Amino acid sequence: MKLGDQFRAGKHLSLRDKDAAATPLRDGNGNGNGVKTRERELTDELVAKLAVQQEMLYADKQQKVLLVLQGMDTAGKDGSIRALFNGISPMGVRAVRFEAPNLDELAHDYLWRVHRNVPAKGEIAIFNRSHYEDVLITIVQGMIDADECARRYAHIRDFERMLAETGTIIVKVFLHISKDEQRKRLQERLDDPNKQWKFDEHDLVQRKRWDDYVSAYEKAIDATDAEHAPWYVIPADSKTHRNLILASLLLEIMEALKLKYPPPTPALANMKVE
Repeated sequence: MKLGDQFRAGKHLSLRDKDAAATPLRDGNGNGNGVKTRERELTDELVAKLAVQQEMLYADKQQKVLLVLQGMDTAGKDGSIRALFNGISPMGVRAVRFEAPNLDELAHDYLWRVHRNVPAKGEIAIFNRSHYEDVLITIVQGMIDADECARRYAHIRDFERMLAETGTIIVKVFLHISKDEQRKRLQERLDDPNKQWKFDEHDLVQRKRWDDYVSAYEKAIDATDAEHAPWYVIPADSKTHRNLILASLLLEIMEALKLKYPPPTPALANMKVE
């Protein structure tokens, strides 16, 4: 069985039945610093292999990869990006963070700002949050009703199918943390003066709607999971294990593309540099 099959969301997703603290790739039951160090080392080894895949993708400029990262506040979207792409050439890799839409973006349809940021040929684009915010926070906060949410699911399915049919490999990941782990991470930000800049009081407001967000995620994932645009649910209570799973998954997907460097140019065969 492929690694990706182990983490596919599947139909009728119940996040409440998935263990956010699971460590399925961990040998034994250890959880000390030694285990975390080993997971960091293994992740670095995978990132080195990812760097080769990314270089071939960029050199050949035929395919494109879109990695969508979603999750509750503090789930580790920023940390995952740092862990996976810190050792990869910035050429051909682009991270996009979607904040609340500005006036220009609000003047267009909600997918406009997303479409203009999808990857070009030879590029990996990482979405830190994404178009899914428009069927998550909007429905939880009452900005849209159920009928409009259903229409947006249909828009997103069509949008992602178009991307896939024009050469984009879509990888959608939900970083699954527990409510207790979120509490710990928010408290760490409050307690550490060097991390307080990460804290937003609005996170506490959103936290009160935890069950509503879980339900919204379940419905959105179930409505938009597809073979050409699959959703993966990755347990994220352990930061090091989260990164290990994500690096393993992305490497498996990129290796399946059978990427190659462009063929040599015959005219350059006998060229000498003076």
